[in-house]
Amino acid sequence: MAQHALLAFDLGAESGRTILGTLDGRQLNIRELSRFPNGMAALLGHLHWDVLQLFQEMKKGLRMCAAEVTAEPESIGVDTWGVDFALLAPDGSLVGLPYGYRDPRTNGAMEEFFRRVPRERVYELTGIQFIQFNSLFQLFAMVRERCPLLPVASDMLFMPDLFNYLLTGARRNEFTVATTSQLYNPVTGDWEEELFAALGISRDIMQEIVPPGTVLGKLEGEICRETGLKEVPVIATASHDTAAAVAAAPAEGEGWAYISSGTWSLMGVETPKPIITDQSREHNFTNEGGVENTFRVLRNIMGLWLLRQCREAWAADRRYRYQELSEMALSAPPFKAVIEPDHPSFLNPPDMPEAIRNLCRKTKQPAPESPAEFVRCILESLALKYRLVLDQLREIHARPIETIHIIGGGARNNVLCQFTADATGVEVVAGPAEATAVGNLLVQALGLGCVGSLAEIRDIVRQSFSVVRYQPTKTPEWQSAYDRFRGLQS
Repeated sequence: MAQHALLAFDLGAESGRTILGTLDGRQLNIRELSRFPNGMAALLGHLHWDVLQLFQEMKKGLRMCAAEVTAEPESIGVDTWGVDFALLAPDGSLVGLPYGYRDPRTNGAMEEFFRRVPRERVYELTGIQFIQFNSLFQLFAMVRERCPLLPVASDMLFMPDLFNYLLTGARRNEFTVATTSQLYNPVTGDWEEELFAALGISRDIMQEIVPPGTVLGKLEGEICRETGLKEVPVIATASHDTAAAVAAAPAEGEGWAYISSGTWSLMGVETPKPIITDQSREHNFTNEGGVENTFRVLRNIMGLWLLRQCREAWAADRRYRYQELSEMALSAPPFKAVIEPDHPSFLNPPDMPEAIRNLCRKTKQPAPESPAEFVRCILESLALKYRLVLDQLREIHARPIETIHIIGGGARNNVLCQFTADATGVEVVAGPAEATAVGNLLVQALGLGCVGSLAEIRDIVRQSFSVVRYQPTKTPEWQSAYDRFRGLQS
């Protein structure tokens, strides 16, 4: 069988990477060509993404590919986080730096928008969970503040769409990332006119929605000359990073759920149709697009962001490795305090350990003291949150859930994986840790016709990457802690 070389850009909230994939029959091998930092930059009281620097790093990755790889890549694909977007002027130039989703300008935007369109109606139209930084509320915040960028903008591109545009000149909105916006109606399969009318913005600002695996065009000539690559096709892969990761879950059958674990934990199930009911709205589940017209019915959970921010707070005294922190957690007493990971005070506090202490005091629990106690509190609380979401998934989803696939960077955290098995009482299958890049590459292969289906993608993942299985150890302590955790929800 022929070998196929594919190139993926995987851009996360903390770092970006250039990944080369080689598909040889039913075996995928991956190699990291470059890694570069990412993060929201503070500028004049707001948080923005430095997309110009990110694009420079992407071009460096292209140059490295041209210089180090004997086989020209057959395609290029980009995945990023969801909801954030860029605006273009009529001449195609960028209108300002895109805002980051943790920017405070959306504070109060949801509640104010609901005066225009009731909460229940917004969910009925979109099936998207309510988070203040959804694209809908970011746009409304700009309308509310009479942002001068909106009147001069002719096109809106989500983050992966922007980089695809910079690579090819093509302006399209890819399906999986478009569905995260709360501007898309998954029943009609199009942008929702009623919401754009409520915003006072023409829906003409949006682009044609294309499915994952669509060939957008070829690498522009100027970039080819600058990097040394030929006119490689650029594919709109599963452009939302969670969609790419779920596509690479090594699952079989139907009785499984997933947790795409990283800065955020995205926990849910894959379904052929969206689930939009009163019950799914009450539990704040979202319906985001997947590969082959599937939907990811899931909850966004704050995830390892809490651990990352604690690590940053401690860095002045000691720079802990993540594995070291996880191992330290086992030396701390269990269930000293449990916290709600999605508490609003954790969105972007100046001092995460202090925010955790304050919430513990507010809920009349002893606050963690040592780094080991903080980490144990975070990991146990995440596992208990997964149990809560699993229980809610079982309420809205008719099929049994017997396995949880943990994919993404959190699959390397053996303590969190075991805690998840213990808290939920089901087997946890961890891996691949590089699921997002793997999904990005294999959806490109799907677009090129090298792979025939989503089922075939998952078969290749199973043959190419090992997993670790964690069996639950049922103890009364976990049930007691879960009862305490449920008490925090009221």
